Amino acid sequence: MTATSALTPGELRDLRLEIEDFLYLEADLLDERRYDEWLELLADDIRYFMPIRRNVPQGEQHRENTVPRTEMSWFDEGKPTLALRVRQIATGSHWCEEPFSRVSHLVTNVRLAEVGETEVTVHCRFLVYRNRLEDEVSFFIGRRTDTLRRAAGSWQIARREIILDQNVLLAKNLTTFF
Repeated sequence: MTATSALTPGELRDLRLEIEDFLYLEADLLDERRYDEWLELLADDIRYFMPIRRNVPQGEQHRENTVPRTEMSWFDEGKPTLALRVRQIATGSHWCEEPFSRVSHLVTNVRLAEVGETEVTVHCRFLVYRNRLEDEVSFFIGRRTDTLRRAAGSWQIARREIILDQNVLLAKNLTTFF
């Protein structure tokens, strides 16, 4: 772990617990469809990125994920686009989410990778379960790298990179926020 500010082991533990609580709050907001409150957790300059994964031969792992802004991705968005998606779901006429899916976000293995004066890079694993209608079930499993920024005394998500552990999505749509 890189720490530009010299934190004691106890301070690092407290910081990790604070960030875990923040990530659990975010998961609850998403699961409870409190999207406007979720948007408040996002920095105005957020970069929300999920590459498409490819099957590559041994020795070419550097090609496994598509490259931001130069190749196709599942998501490569900022706050305006995320807010637009939230507004679209809220209309009630978004066919993919009418009626709403039931979603549970589980976040685990939270680790602080880098600690700076105002930003912290966090690695974690996630499992997102989605049930829609009577028989549509989707699981999204993977890892995230989040850059969290402290602004006005609270945390905001400044960057999120989502890496799914699958390269073919079996879900009928991708309306879930990660």
